[in-house]
Amino acid sequence: MPFKDPKGVTKAGVETGAKKAKLSWDKALVAGFLAGAYIGLAAIVAISVSSGLRPEIWGTLPTFFAGTVFALGLILVIIAGSELLTGNMALVPLAAFKGRATLRALAENFTFVLIGNLLGSLFVAYFLAVQSGVLTAELPLARLGAIAEGKAVTESSWQIFLRGLGCNWLVCLAVWMALGAEDIGGKILAIFFPIMAFVAIGFDHVVANMFFIPAAIFAGVDGITWGGAIHNWAFAFLGNLVGASVFVSSAYWYLYARDEEPEAQKGAGDVETNGDQDTPQAQPRARFGEGKADAETRRRELMRR
Repeated sequence: MPFKDPKGVTKAGVETGAKKAKLSWDKALVAGFLAGAYIGLAAIVAISVSSGLRPEIWGTLPTFFAGTVFALGLILVIIAGSELLTGNMALVPLAAFKGRATLRALAENFTFVLIGNLLGSLFVAYFLAVQSGVLTAELPLARLGAIAEGKAVTESSWQIFLRGLGCNWLVCLAVWMALGAEDIGGKILAIFFPIMAFVAIGFDHVVANMFFIPAAIFAGVDGITWGGAIHNWAFAFLGNLVGASVFVSSAYWYLYARDEEPEAQKGAGDVETNGDQDTPQAQPRARFGEGKADAETRRRELMRR
């Protein structure tokens, strides 16, 4: 499977982030809706395959099973094409570090993609998970309730933040490695293991939680409230942002992009500073048929002026 080296991945990340920053608000919103829906669909599958497995027999394997299928969400996001906030948290700041995106463009992208992700997640949670009856049967409802309770009730603010940080570190590594792969098989393989890992560990992904917690509320699970949902989303968002922008985009920018010549200067001719002035003097080019010695003589004459 062909793939890019880390420096090549960083360049691809800058280009991808710059393109995302230029998306119009309506395209960011629609693409965000699709990504939220894809994550919601993957969450339905994850709950379905891990329901009814008694912990005293299966231990933590149900979470592992959920992780193996939850990777479907990011596979759809990247290969089918859409905008997921948590991935953009790494790529758009990376473009900004290189001067390819403004802070305003970054804020606008995050805002409209976030709204789209939320709408897509809520749509799938209400219509495809609850109204369809898929997750309201006894076993999947119990599994959904357990997941939502852990995220909206049990976890403290600090725990949510740290789980969000770890989650998006892994998610953005999946995005990063998928950028490095040059065929679909490589991209799927790059995505699978980090996503499986974050779900198996029990980390918090803000967009996934935009499905799990509302789905439990729509299904009437006791003790799950919108206040708990917003609390989780706020701290998961912050953790996801730090995990992406600090541990992925900042780290790889420092390693592979920081010391590169600024793009505005690429292709500029060499200049030489006059010893008596601060004005740069362009090196004279040899005229057609003129030898190197003649060119050097002209250069010295220019220096004396």
